[in-house]
Amino acid sequence: MTDRKLRWGVLSTANIGRAAVNPAIQASANGELVAVASRDAERASAFAEQWGIPKSYGTYEALIEAEDVDAVYIPLPNSLHNPWTIRAAQAGKHVLCEKPLALDAAECLEMQAAADANGVKLMEAFMYRFHPRMDRAVEMVRDGVVGDLRVIRSAFSFKLTNPANIRMDAALGGGALMDVGCYCVNSARTIAGKEPVEVQAFARWTAGDVDDQLTGTLRFDDDLTAHFDCSLTTERCEFFEAAGTDGVLRVESSFLPGKGDVVIEELRGRDGAIQHPVTGADEYQLMVEHFADAALNDGPLRYTGAEAASNLRVIEALYASARNGGRPVSL
Repeated sequence: MTDRKLRWGVLSTANIGRAAVNPAIQASANGELVAVASRDAERASAFAEQWGIPKSYGTYEALIEAEDVDAVYIPLPNSLHNPWTIRAAQAGKHVLCEKPLALDAAECLEMQAAADANGVKLMEAFMYRFHPRMDRAVEMVRDGVVGDLRVIRSAFSFKLTNPANIRMDAALGGGALMDVGCYCVNSARTIAGKEPVEVQAFARWTAGDVDDQLTGTLRFDDDLTAHFDCSLTTERCEFFEAAGTDGVLRVESSFLPGKGDVVIEELRGRDGAIQHPVTGADEYQLMVEHFADAALNDGPLRYTGAEAASNLRVIEALYASARNGGRPVSL
């Protein structure tokens, strides 16, 4: 172990950084936020002053080349993840990049190859994977609490009111599946502990060729299936369930639980429910501390760009199905 702290820089003043990741870095035990960059120098300066960040830059390039920055967090639009991750890796910077890691699996593998070639770490910022409740839910499934796992159900939706939001821009990699459905796909694969062999999806497409809602099914190589829906047009809904021959685990607010204490609900049919309490945690802080520890000590990451590529292969197949009237697509 080391007492050194990972020196972070952030590319852009995006809301996700402002609301969650930047404060998590500043609160972390092994990291410090030393720089922020924007394509607008005045905006970067104002942001740095507001958040107590020592340095600001008017270009992304300047931050990436800064010698006093060890790692960058990238919350840019999805279409920019690949080029800026590669540029950062080539400059010797570790990269924590927002989800989805790229537009497709091929881009993910290209990004991981760049990280490997330059001896740096790369990880997709799926913060929910670091919450102790997610670990506990997966452990309970593995321990047979629900019996033989048969069905995984999930949803993630919220009502987007601004039509100019980048989530509604196809060129930037927008869409319900890319923005929130990726959590459903990732959690299903994580809970199942394996990859699906076939998928099917139905979507509603906007005039701008963006899916503003999508419903999908993942079929695995046994009797297990996963069903999910995601939407940018309906009221907020966020949960997952793992249903088996002996019971059901239900997790509300499964991806954004906040910092307070939470529960896993074990449903036993007419026998009622058992509440399994889990002590609250800041999933963002746990994520950045894990990443910093791996970067500082050259340790293993919980998952790499190869895992992100696997998730995007499923997403690509779901889109292929949705664009062909729901025709099943084999993986």
